[in-house]
Amino acid sequence: MEKLKVGILGATGMVGQRFIALLADHPWYEIVVLAASERSAGKTYEEALGGRWSIETPVPEKVKKMVVQNIMEVDDICSKVDFVFSAVNMPKEEIRKIEDEYAKHETPVVSNNSAHRWTPDVPMILPEINPDHIAVIDAQKKRLGTKRGFIAVKPNCSIQSYTPILEAWKEFEPYEVVVTTYQAISGAGKNFDTWPEMVGNVIPYISGEEDKSEREPLRIWGKVENGGIVPATVPKITSQCIRVPVLYGHTAAVFVRLRKKATKEQLIEKMNSFKGEPQDLGLPSAPKQFIKYLEDDNRPQVLADVNYENGMGVTVGRLREDSIFDWKFVGLSHNTLRGAAGGAVLCAELLTKKGLIAKK
Repeated sequence: MEKLKVGILGATGMVGQRFIALLADHPWYEIVVLAASERSAGKTYEEALGGRWSIETPVPEKVKKMVVQNIMEVDDICSKVDFVFSAVNMPKEEIRKIEDEYAKHETPVVSNNSAHRWTPDVPMILPEINPDHIAVIDAQKKRLGTKRGFIAVKPNCSIQSYTPILEAWKEFEPYEVVVTTYQAISGAGKNFDTWPEMVGNVIPYISGEEDKSEREPLRIWGKVENGGIVPATVPKITSQCIRVPVLYGHTAAVFVRLRKKATKEQLIEKMNSFKGEPQDLGLPSAPKQFIKYLEDDNRPQVLADVNYENGMGVTVGRLREDSIFDWKFVGLSHNTLRGAAGGAVLCAELLTKKGLIAKK
């Protein structure tokens, strides 16, 4: 298959860098445009980075000398690409406006940003759970007046460490959930060089995160009705979100009430065997085993487990009965892979397989 031409909006930021690392050798996609703010425009990617590359692997040779474009050059960028990934760092209103602009230029946008997560006809896709929400794109195209242009978004990074587990247990009907997430500093686009005050520190507040943690899973479990997504009403989720001195990996401590009784063995089996369309379709970025239960009492650990399935899987441990709730467990997911760029790439692969992203 001829590779689709991709642009990355916000290419110099931490998530943009992760997109580049993931797409440098992608079997379906070829990076042809890197775009960023006016400050970076006109420089080579290497110059625009200014030594701020934060990924473990080196900057791919093929992008070092690419000249960065201004993301506002919508006409020109859209003439060169089949679709774009969006990881821009701007106020939400401006993000909504620029993503709409690309979609109206008949260029699909797969966004890592939160700006459109509550736009009723924009699907927020966690590919193993709600691929059916792609159906709402038809209504969005009618609203935008487009034939092939649309926006799809991926959900918040922290919910990946517990939402898939609750989905795997769906037949037991989880109805009340208490979750505390312990979130890596890269979730704020920082590392220890740029955020030295996080060394040896814990901050018990992340702006907007608790609202996302409680509401976004319900949108993922919602239904497509009348050209929009109507969120589910159960389970009720309450959360606290804490920033901890870890570079990559969001850990969640979760307490759950189930309407239907289950044994520990049943719950573990449901997690280990859980799969969705990405696995059935053999998408390039899909983890072969999405959720893996670890028996050791001291797992999952960030250092040992965050890169499970190339950072695209979820590890779970410490499942046990609780004296107040029914069950409790600890989940771990990679926040810039499954939780950000990798999740968006998997979403794009699903949209490509379904025929919504194709050559212009």
